[in-house]
Amino acid sequence: MPEPLTEHPAGRVRTWLAHHGFSIVASLGRLVQRPLASLLTITVMALALTLPAALGLALENLARLQGSVQASHDVTVFLAPGTPAAQVEALVARLRARTDVQQVQRVSPGQALDHLRREPDFAAAIDALGEEAARAALPEVLHLVPRGDGSTLVASVQALPGVERVQYDAVWQQRLQHWLALGTRLVQVLAVLLGLGAVLVVGNTVRLDIQARSEEISVLLMLGASEGFVRRPFLYLGLWYGLAAGALVLALLRVIGIVVQPPLDALAASYGSRFTLQGPALPDSLALLLVAILLGWLGALLAVGRHLRENRPMEE
Repeated sequence: MPEPLTEHPAGRVRTWLAHHGFSIVASLGRLVQRPLASLLTITVMALALTLPAALGLALENLARLQGSVQASHDVTVFLAPGTPAAQVEALVARLRARTDVQQVQRVSPGQALDHLRREPDFAAAIDALGEEAARAALPEVLHLVPRGDGSTLVASVQALPGVERVQYDAVWQQRLQHWLALGTRLVQVLAVLLGLGAVLVVGNTVRLDIQARSEEISVLLMLGASEGFVRRPFLYLGLWYGLAAGALVLALLRVIGIVVQPPLDALAASYGSRFTLQGPALPDSLALLLVAILLGWLGALLAVGRHLRENRPMEE
């Protein structure tokens, strides 16, 4: 008795690859054939993804700004008035020898007095008080640029002899860190919710396409086509939606950066600084595209999977 004919494994692989290629081209063709509906779906999906992406990018830039400001923030040390010059010089040398101090700048009472004289409100008061009395009332001031965390430096400097007060305003940094942590958590929640919305948008669009081809799908299933064969073109359609939406998100982020940069330059210039927004790096851009593609694929998978479950042929 002759053996039944079986397809060679290499032939099955070629058939499988050929159908994948056909599905990729056919799904792209269906997307192009309905430009308005496709554009609406892509735009809605892109807007849903742009909000958390833009907020996350803003938090990254704010964290970068915090790091640059914190690195240049110094510790101000006020010595007791009347501290001998030799003791001040010894203290300065001791601080410069520390590994956690990057720079020490000394401001003598005479230098502080000259600075105050340039202020009209203080010049008259200095003349009324007398220069010698005003100089005696002003303390020696040391400006320290810490290397690393300034809070640990404050505790040790406060205990040094001759130090009357140490000023280091780290409260705003702690508050900013808490706000950044809160903002990061909110971005994560928004990303999940809006990502779910993007999945539903793609799923609904693919569901309409499935309904328009329901008879064709039923015929394929009755002829013995596998569910993977039927599912494949719709999955690639979801991938195309996700890829197009991800590319649109990157374009929107670029436009947002261009629009926001001029007022940001003016604000930074008013503080005598310069700050440039940084867009998403190449790894972040690729990750964003990958997330958008996965969301589009997931939306299509849910839609076609539901249709196949509801219309699976009954076995006798």
